Amino acid sequence: MSESELVKVTDAGHVRTIRLNRSEKKNALSNALAWGVVGAIEEAAREDNVWVVALTGSGDAFCAGLDLGGGERFHPLSPQSAQLDDISWVGQFLLAIRKRCDKPVVAGVNGVAVGAGLGLAMAADVRIVARSARLMAGYTRIGGSPDAGLTITLPQAMGYERAMRFMMENRTANGDEAVAWGMAGEVVDDDALAGRLAAYCQELCAWSPITLRLLKRGMVKSMETNDMEQQLRYEVSNIRMAFSSEDAKEARKAFFEKRKPVFAGR
Repeated sequence: MSESELVKVTDAGHVRTIRLNRSEKKNALSNALAWGVVGAIEEAAREDNVWVVALTGSGDAFCAGLDLGGGERFHPLSPQSAQLDDISWVGQFLLAIRKRCDKPVVAGVNGVAVGAGLGLAMAADVRIVARSARLMAGYTRIGGSPDAGLTITLPQAMGYERAMRFMMENRTANGDEAVAWGMAGEVVDDDALAGRLAAYCQELCAWSPITLRLLKRGMVKSMETNDMEQQLRYEVSNIRMAFSSEDAKEARKAFFEKRKPVFAGR
């Protein structure tokens, strides 16, 4: 499936909907899909006729996170620029949505959102969640550490201790719990999600796009107590170290063998 087929883009009025389109894999992130999402966000940011961006998944999932089964090598930049890219798509989600797109991005979390998929959802400005959706960080399960901006966005949304417990305990939140814990602003029945996402985005279009863009710029600026790119590089450095450990290899092996991992602390 080509990059353009992996991300479906449709327009209705001033709302652009970006849909992850890998439903047979629960929209798990290949390199091409992930970079396709980043590119679609950046394109929407450049077009004056787009006032609001909706982000959702196809099928019954929002995004099941990284495709652990591997996949094709892909990078949209030149070989030299790709060699120098120390953030990759996993950091670009937050940078593209919060820093390079100053238009409201509303995530319609229609199903499971795990790992980097949760990071993508949490990077959005607003989240509307289906009642049966399942939100999970999942890094402890595979011997990793948080990336995709989650060390920024989860504490912002949930508060420090709740975010720590959510990730350390490998908790899963359904739609109602996501709202109660501060991870989302609204929960709706599953069959109402698509309609509510479209209606809410159209409601935002009642306001001036200039007002919305300046509002978002101010909100994002106020949250940047630490340099965002520095924090994202710190995340990537941490997850590289985590994934290089023997425990991480054991965690992934146990994941595929559907058994409980046995960790050695090395």
